[in-house]
Amino acid sequence: MISRRRFNQGIVTLAFTGLSRYLLASPSGITNHSSPLGYGKLLNDPNGLIDLPAGFSYKVISSLNEKMTDGLPVPDRADGMGCFYLDDERVTLIRNHELSPQDQINKSVNKKILNLAYDRFQNAYPLPGGTSNIIYNHKLQQTEHQFMSLIGTIRNCSGGITPWGTWLTCEESTVKQDNQLSKDHGYVFEIPANATSMVKAIPIIAMGRFNHEAACVDPRTGIVYMTEDRDDSLLYRFIPKVKGRLHQGGHLQALAISQKPKFDTRNWNETSMSLNVEMEAHWIDLDNPQSPEDDLRFRGHKAGAALFARGEGIHWGNSEFYFCCTSGGAKKLGQIMRYIPSLSEGSSLERNTPGKLSLFVESENKQSLNFGDNLTVAPNGHLIVCEDQYTDQVDNHLKGVTQNGQTYDFARIKLQTEPAGACFSPDGNTMFVNLYSPTTTLAITGPWDKLNQ
Repeated sequence: MISRRRFNQGIVTLAFTGLSRYLLASPSGITNHSSPLGYGKLLNDPNGLIDLPAGFSYKVISSLNEKMTDGLPVPDRADGMGCFYLDDERVTLIRNHELSPQDQINKSVNKKILNLAYDRFQNAYPLPGGTSNIIYNHKLQQTEHQFMSLIGTIRNCSGGITPWGTWLTCEESTVKQDNQLSKDHGYVFEIPANATSMVKAIPIIAMGRFNHEAACVDPRTGIVYMTEDRDDSLLYRFIPKVKGRLHQGGHLQALAISQKPKFDTRNWNETSMSLNVEMEAHWIDLDNPQSPEDDLRFRGHKAGAALFARGEGIHWGNSEFYFCCTSGGAKKLGQIMRYIPSLSEGSSLERNTPGKLSLFVESENKQSLNFGDNLTVAPNGHLIVCEDQYTDQVDNHLKGVTQNGQTYDFARIKLQTEPAGACFSPDGNTMFVNLYSPTTTLAITGPWDKLNQ
């Protein structure tokens, strides 16, 4: 029997062990689209959804407006997603829906749903943002149940899995209470992976009110690291009072580079940050985390915190994590950062052995990486990055990233939309991914071990 903890951490840990060892020995980190990496040429999909290498195939396991088990329709704009172990055959996928108040009004609700919703319109309908759960049997390759697990929020963009078996879903919005809405927004909410129906939406106030994007958790310390989708964003960490009990409070901080206050990692005007150079970090306390003026990043930077170019997807590895900066770099095509926590992370002793930040990838051309967003890890130890381009003619890919920072095409999206929420099943044989709009959730299988190094 595989435990839930082993599922959520085991594959990632094993995969990233090799990645970490290589990175410590490699000075490279230079992208190279022309290198014969990955799984080979992408083959045209006759169904017009996604091109994959030979031997790989996909199955649509959930689609927009399908009637779910709870009677509600599958919402649109499927974004970040996490995969959790249930038993030897089944997983739970918890899927974000990045919906704003004006996107749709769900009138198929009852009093119970209204009581569970975080916020509602003045006309009593809940806000459409939230999460849906898919119970998927990966042995039989079929969906068994689907239901809304959280509702009443705004723009649930990405989030992250926790070692204690929950999904952190993040609002990418700082909309405030007005004549239509009854509450402020910009919070993180927690959904247990073993939920069987909708849960009550309770914001984790102490984790801050800002333009949340994604989160990851250090299983050793329980510290939560969070990204912010702004051109002048910060990297945050939340140190809980009690590990695994986020609602009991804690304190919020922002990363700063030691000896270089207000450091700019974006490399827009000049190259301040070079590839694979580890920079010692420290963390700055942030007061008033509810931030009624949406000024956490301004106050943090004024106090010395480093700037990042649209922090988005973040994923925990073996003893480090990686996160995308979507518009970072001299060409503004994207960066991937790496952070190694201190052995004394979160304690007064970390100043003696500080955590270290480094630039893992900086894209030099659109073929290498173009606006990386969500990311995860494949069983082979490579990163899988979801592109999210902002162009009239979208050509988004799922990009593989090797141990030395080289990139390759794993998949090409045929629709005028982005891939999002890539994550793997416990046995490593299935990758799940969302096509953002219209909501289409795919299960991709194939010869993951047939990698051209």
